[in-house]
Amino acid sequence: MFDIGFSELLLIGVVALIVIGPERLPKVARTAGHLFGRFQRYVSSVKADISREMELDELRKAGQAFKESVESSARNLEGKARDAEYSIRDEVVAKEKMITAVGQEPQLGSDAQPAKAGEEVLNEGPFSLGGHSKPATATSSEQPTPESSRQDKA
Repeated sequence: MFDIGFSELLLIGVVALIVIGPERLPKVARTAGHLFGRFQRYVSSVKADISREMELDELRKAGQAFKESVESSARNLEGKARDAEYSIRDEVVAKEKMITAVGQEPQLGSDAQPAKAGEEVLNEGPFSLGGHSKPATATSSEQPTPESSRQDKA
């Protein structure tokens, strides 16, 4: 702060001794020390207040940035959810149209063959069974019985 060396302090002390006198010099020095201490505490208090205000301002800015980030992410997520909802609705509508189209009786043209009695029309479209009109079931001889499973374990 101030660039005062030892020789300047010695000069100030000698001048103070001459002007103030030897009787009052210790009392004046003590009072000056107290005032200087108060001044230092005041300066450090102001520095601490300024530092706290700067930190609070930085925290407010960080909080605002975090809030904006969260709001942006929420808007982005809502947009993606809305897009997913619309695509799912579109797929449901398309599947419903397919189901209603499959459920209608086929129109017989010149080369179309009528379906055999009891044969289901599940071999066509997205829900086909891969060329099998009925699911395969195990015969009674192939199904395990409780007695045969006990024999296999033994």
